[in-house]
Amino acid sequence: MQHPAVPELAHTIARPIHWLATAAALATVVAASAFLQPDPATAAQSGPQTHTRAAAGAPAPAPAPAPDPASVEFPLDCGPVQTAVKKKATGDLDGDGRAETVAVVHCRAGSGTPPDGVYVITRPETGKPRVVATLVDPKDRLNVTGFAVRDGVITATLLGYSSLDVPRCCPDREDAAKWQWKGGTFERTTPAGSRSV
Repeated sequence: MQHPAVPELAHTIARPIHWLATAAALATVVAASAFLQPDPATAAQSGPQTHTRAAAGAPAPAPAPAPDPASVEFPLDCGPVQTAVKKKATGDLDGDGRAETVAVVHCRAGSGTPPDGVYVITRPETGKPRVVATLVDPKDRLNVTGFAVRDGVITATLLGYSSLDVPRCCPDREDAAKWQWKGGTFERTTPAGSRSV
């Protein structure tokens, strides 16, 4: 039997302390690599960076909530009684990324069917919410049903009266209405042709 020329080295024999030292070194490398990550890749061309790493990872601010109709004074003369919000719906009507509220409002009445008004409410960047458009004026003596806001379009069914002799309980005209923001104003895009009920 031939003996090697070099005596056995102590580090060639695996002992538990060696495994422990190797595991500790590996854990240190993994932990350090978690903190030393490169910037995220983007499709944009490289150039001067205008944001910090903290800002790049920060979530976008949440959009402001749609205005609450209870915080608005409507252009509606109800005398000694209060206004009542019959229905409301929200949506981004003008494409600015902020939600508006559309409210169907009438004077609170003890009996009968008071006429409705349809109002668009917005929340400016500073200040209180306010009414910016009247789509249906209560003076037109209409009642609103089938009211909705979808994809920036306001739709409603308007019930009306062919004459002052028709009792307020029993509308005899029905009209489908649709409004959409176009050219800086709410344009009624459905023909105003009424039909008898």
